[in-house]
Amino acid sequence: MKKVLFLMVALAMSVAGYSQVLKDGKFYINEDGSRYLKFTLNTQVWLRYNESNPGTTVNGFSKSSTTDIGIRRFRIQMFGQLTDRVFVYTQFGQNNFNYLSDRKTGFFIHDALGEYAVVKNKLSLGTGLTAWSGLARFSSPAVGGIMGIDAPLYQQATNDVTDQFLRKLSVYAKGKLGKVDYRFALTDPMSFQKSTAYNASNTISKTNANFALSPAKFQTQGYVQYQFLDQESNLLPYNVGTYLGKKKVFNIGAGFIYQPDAMWRLGDNGKDTIKTAMRLMSVDAFYDAPIDREKGTAISAYLAYSDYDFGKNYIRESGPMNPANGNNMPSVVNGAGNNFPMYGTGQIVYGQIGYKMADNLLGKSGGTFMPYVSMQYANYERLADPMAYYDIGVNWLLAGHTSKLTLAYQNRPIYTADANSEWHSTARKAGILVQYQVYFN
Repeated sequence: MKKVLFLMVALAMSVAGYSQVLKDGKFYINEDGSRYLKFTLNTQVWLRYNESNPGTTVNGFSKSSTTDIGIRRFRIQMFGQLTDRVFVYTQFGQNNFNYLSDRKTGFFIHDALGEYAVVKNKLSLGTGLTAWSGLARFSSPAVGGIMGIDAPLYQQATNDVTDQFLRKLSVYAKGKLGKVDYRFALTDPMSFQKSTAYNASNTISKTNANFALSPAKFQTQGYVQYQFLDQESNLLPYNVGTYLGKKKVFNIGAGFIYQPDAMWRLGDNGKDTIKTAMRLMSVDAFYDAPIDREKGTAISAYLAYSDYDFGKNYIRESGPMNPANGNNMPSVVNGAGNNFPMYGTGQIVYGQIGYKMADNLLGKSGGTFMPYVSMQYANYERLADPMAYYDIGVNWLLAGHTSKLTLAYQNRPIYTADANSEWHSTARKAGILVQYQVYFN
């Protein structure tokens, strides 16, 4: 890691020495500024109290609740326009580092891509490890500009199962045709056997589909949106959560992910292997606009409907930066810590809305507030009862997204298997989180 940082510093110094201008965080490498290199930094730190799922253990010890401090995200980006048509982008960092994490593991690569503008603005082709993928707006969230304490993670449908923290080895096409913004990609899925979701003791059954262990076929995906009002940048694959009243945006989008023979299960005879495709579809709408430009008030709203087909009865539990690592109650299907059924075969509705109060509400150096509420509601085939997950919070915008303190209350369902192996919602648990974000962009 020291070598990587040394090389970045050396590169920055050499570029600075050659550059004509340093402005807006960019090292311009020609006189008109059309060629440049840019660096950004983002740190998000969580302080959290979590009511544990029943049966939760930490290193074998029962824990009814946990309190922890963790680095939810740390990112370094470097990108630039090297020629009139060649663009390069890389991002690395670390996610979900808390008291249970392996130490000194080092950063990992999030993105590494090269891109060529075939027809400027209208069509660019690129390849590498990238978040240019399909399905929905927040399948590729710009984490430094999200409205709540976290993005709707269910939209990252194969996160760390057949990709690397939502990034995929892909060849992609992206661009703008008038007000139509599009992205399409052909992806080589990563091996399921290397996934944290892989369980060697239970990979195929008669009742529940799972990702197949056979060599994966290529995945196709895309996302298209019509941008009615202000146009959003598509320089990077990541979509902003809120512009805090700086833009007036209204988009309607639709996307998909399709992979043949991605899933498998046993036939009713317990012998035949049945393979099925993974078919994921989504439609969404995003509105983010000022209410009173003079005062600085603004509104942000997002609504999405998704239909996920991972195969018969597929379900996957997940919990961000899980503060526990075991569960001694097999009937509790959530598993450890803050896990809940986030992904599954079925239909999902997600909505979020927030209101930015007037600028300088607390004085010139005190910033202002932006309260928000979001909900994920799903009818998953495997669950006997609907799944509803809530996140209610308020952002203290000390300096916009650059310096931001967020307080959030999250509430999730607990599912328990009954005597007939049906999964019912039997309780709810909560978490209280404080996040501080520093974002240099």
